[in-house]
Amino acid sequence: MRAGSRVAVVAPAGPVPREAFAAGAAILSGRYTLVHEERIFARDGYLAGDDDARARELAAALGDPAVEAIFCARGGYGLMRILDRLDAAAFARAPKLIVGFSDVTALHAWAARAGVASLHGPVVTQLGRVPAEDAAALFALCESPSPPPPLTGLRALHGGRGEGPLVGGNLEMITRLVGTPYALPLDGALLFLEDVGERPYRIDRQLTQLRLAGALDSLAGVVLGDFVGCVEKDGSGPDAETVLAERLGARGIPVVAGAPIGHGERNRALPHGARARVDAAAGTLEFLEAAVR
Repeated sequence: MRAGSRVAVVAPAGPVPREAFAAGAAILSGRYTLVHEERIFARDGYLAGDDDARARELAAALGDPAVEAIFCARGGYGLMRILDRLDAAAFARAPKLIVGFSDVTALHAWAARAGVASLHGPVVTQLGRVPAEDAAALFALCESPSPPPPLTGLRALHGGRGEGPLVGGNLEMITRLVGTPYALPLDGALLFLEDVGERPYRIDRQLTQLRLAGALDSLAGVVLGDFVGCVEKDGSGPDAETVLAERLGARGIPVVAGAPIGHGERNRALPHGARARVDAAAGTLEFLEAAVR
């Protein structure tokens, strides 16, 4: 992919606010040729249109040979409802970049199951408010076959080094995919996590569910991004990072925190499915592969 490439913007999840979309689209259109339907602004309750419309739009973008990348307009909720309507085999034969985060975690997992790397990064409605350096990092990942620079300054919650495919995203979404054909492939993986608005006891429950399902048994390491607004309403009890450190550190694998990814002020794009290496003592996440070849 290169500057000027044709990219499709789709709304496969929640309703898209026009003002935030316009700000992000202005940045994207300064780099690429954007195409989208007016229907991305549809609303059907808490969804950007009904399931049929959202599935048709996403399937058309995935199958369009003129489109080189697909940017999700926003997250929210709704992608899980249409995963079984997508043709993973056809996508594997003619892959293209998928960009987004939050609810888009479900689509990243679907792509990973098809053996295709993707980009965990800002949705269009977030792109207008992240720092320019994060937008530049996203474009570099879209266009360069070289691995991106490492993330540094991470905090060690449990020591060690680990290497494997980097997969993950929104913790709530990851737990909801367990037991389905679209669960993240976690054997030997580096798992990165972020979330928003989840109280610490719910994070404990999510991690415990993953442990009981065996999903954490063979991880190579964990990288934690932002957990925005993840506090108890009355301010009591442990904070989210304490819960994460306790539940994940018990696995005996490297766990680092402080990655600038998620729903906070930063959202550095990551090559989902590419190999990476975490070093807790050095506080680094080194990328060994790019998302594009």
